[in-house]
Amino acid sequence: MLNETAYALGANRSVIRDLFEYGRQRAAIVGAENVFDYSLGNPSIPAPPEVNDAIRDALERYDSLALHGYTSAVGDLETRQAIADDLNARYNAGAAPEEVFIGCGAAAELAATFQALAFPGAEILAIAPYFPEYQPFVEHAGATFRVVPPDVPDFQIRLEAVEEMLHPNTAALILNSPNNPAGTVYTRRTLEALAALLRRKAAEYGRPIYIVADEPYRELVYDGAEVPFLPAIYPDTVVCYSYSKSLSLPGQRIGYIYVPAAAADSKALYTAIAGASRAAGHVCAPALMQKVIARCAHLRPDLDAYDKNRQALYQGLRACGYEVAKPEGAFYLFVKVPCRDSQDFFRRAKARDLLLVPGDGFGCPGYFRICYCVSHDTILRSLPVFQALKQEVS
Repeated sequence: MLNETAYALGANRSVIRDLFEYGRQRAAIVGAENVFDYSLGNPSIPAPPEVNDAIRDALERYDSLALHGYTSAVGDLETRQAIADDLNARYNAGAAPEEVFIGCGAAAELAATFQALAFPGAEILAIAPYFPEYQPFVEHAGATFRVVPPDVPDFQIRLEAVEEMLHPNTAALILNSPNNPAGTVYTRRTLEALAALLRRKAAEYGRPIYIVADEPYRELVYDGAEVPFLPAIYPDTVVCYSYSKSLSLPGQRIGYIYVPAAAADSKALYTAIAGASRAAGHVCAPALMQKVIARCAHLRPDLDAYDKNRQALYQGLRACGYEVAKPEGAFYLFVKVPCRDSQDFFRRAKARDLLLVPGDGFGCPGYFRICYCVSHDTILRSLPVFQALKQEVS
């Protein structure tokens, strides 16, 4: 006998991962240069040199047993202090290390936070388009996953739709800005209006409604776009952060959860998150990487390569006649399928070794995601393929 839910999740593989694996297989057959793989958000710029310097220094500075041994379950104090210092320097957050929990990447952090918030009957809302893994994380926690319809074509937030879906059992609303898959950055005006709505409804229900801020792309913004610090707008916010994108460290599974002291029941919530992480076996994040983050938490990415790709692809697709939401952040474009039969479009794209992620899994059928953290040459060579595909389906 097996857990049927777990089996279903294992059998129903991620479309993104399936496309990525298919791309690797096709590359072995036709050559990597002939496969235009836009499936996976795997950073294509190297980690800052300071990261490798910190790794080398840690190997020389620390005793091997200390370096590779367990840290405190909630994370090394030096690392938590460095993160709190960075938040304070950037946002005047008033953060303390006791409010920071070192996590094994954003996925583990989100799963633990949802588990901590999932009281009996709890509902957790996501705004379409949303990262597909939110749903299994929320449902595994025992909460009900509900989706706020998208605000097309700009992909901000339909506040009237949020209000319609709020309920006395609403535990939290997930915000992902800059957004995966649309690249949207929610404006300060939008967030302030949302905060006012949540405060009003929380007062009506007599219990807090939390925002869970999923922020792996916080530093990946262009054209001077502002990513407001959510706890300063809405104190009942839990921040889940990963260094996977900002420092190009996706394989190291390192990040943090920040539970501001000003959040409702903050100490109890922090304790519940620690308990959920314990139950899942996600305590004591990799010790070496904690040492690295203690030295590198203040670093910011060099976005020139991503911005160059963003502009070339956005302008190129627009010139081909595609309808594209202009991204201000992350490294994704969200594009409207240029015909009625989306499945036929994706089959034709795949036949050309153009690997695009359908928008269905993001809660937006009729769109597709392009991940442009690829080589600039790949983008330039793919544009004629996009153009030929557009002409074919039109």
